[in-house]
Amino acid sequence: MVISDHFPSEKRARALAIYSLGIPLGSATGVVAGGYIAATVDWRLAFFVVGLSGVIIAPFFKYFVRDKVKKPAPADQTTPPYSFKGTVILLAKKKAFWFLAFGAASSSMLGYGIAFWLPSLLQRSFGLSLIETSLFFGAILLIGGVAGVLGGGMIGDWLGKNNKAAYGLVPAAAFLLAVPLFAAGIMSGSATIAFILFLIPQALAYFWLGPVLSAVQHLVPADSRATASALFLLINNLIGIGGGIFFLGALSDSLTPI
Repeated sequence: MVISDHFPSEKRARALAIYSLGIPLGSATGVVAGGYIAATVDWRLAFFVVGLSGVIIAPFFKYFVRDKVKKPAPADQTTPPYSFKGTVILLAKKKAFWFLAFGAASSSMLGYGIAFWLPSLLQRSFGLSLIETSLFFGAILLIGGVAGVLGGGMIGDWLGKNNKAAYGLVPAAAFLLAVPLFAAGIMSGSATIAFILFLIPQALAYFWLGPVLSAVQHLVPADSRATASALFLLINNLIGIGGGIFFLGALSDSLTPI
């Protein structure tokens, strides 16, 4: 909501993409730092260090980030702001919201699944140590993630100026291109080749953040953006985090040779 208030719609995907850089930057830092701490000190300590980093940053966010001062509504404005129930009813009628929400949730399901299971694959298939695995995966997250988040935001705004559907079509095309490259990386017999093959689809997998978050903002009036975003993230997290890790873990167990 704060970002939407500061940036016009034609620049919003880029702004949200820059905000979303926290995901690849935080993930890469957590993977590298966590892997090093777990390998050299104690794996339990890694959870405390990564968790406390957010607590340390929170006071800086409170101090530096300010809400934009809003102009008072015109005296002749008769349309009341949407309530929570009104926003839910409004979104329930918009097919685009549900496609965006469940599409993003599917992406998160696979993304979190890869994040949890790819390190094990790297160690088993390529013989990497824990520190080597953390550096390998952290570099993929950092380079590919940052490039993908920024690229998706810029391309989404560029194509979205003339066609709002581009905010959904750009991530869809990126996911289709990513699938064979992820498969090729997993089937590769070389860690070097796998790194290159994983780097590109990792970037493509992050294309959705800026455009999709911006598209959700476009579906509702300004006074409902925060609620719409919260509902979108609720669906995304329930399915992506809640179901994704369990589903892919169960799938991995079912494919284990007897």
